[in-house]
Amino acid sequence: QVQLVESGGGLVQPGGSLRLSCAASGFPFGTYAMSWYRQNPGREREQVAAIGAGAGTYYADSVKGRFTISRDNAKNMVYLQMNSLKPEDTAVYYCNADRPGARDYWGQGTQVTVSA
Repeated sequence: QVQLVESGGGLVQPGGSLRLSCAASGFPFGTYAMSWYRQNPGREREQVAAIGAGAGTYYADSVKGRFTISRDNAKNMVYLQMNSLKPEDTAVYYCNADRPGARDYWGQGTQVTVSA
């Protein structure tokens, strides 16, 4: 059974930091690209960052220089270190696993709220 379980969300003040974690199981993790997406009510889900099976990375312009994605293939984990958080970073953050030719998988999401 495939599972993606996010953790680490919460309430943080502007300028603060959070580290999101995603624990993966039930599929060959090391062969999948892993991404973090975020979504607010009434808006489309937005890809925030991605890390390929070969560890190449992608960041949305809105988070470049502030967020860092990483993965630990030995532990089947992917992380999103979020620094200098802004109120506009408030959203539900989702972990995604994707590989060409295969279906993709989603976690249940974790809420991040940036507010004073």
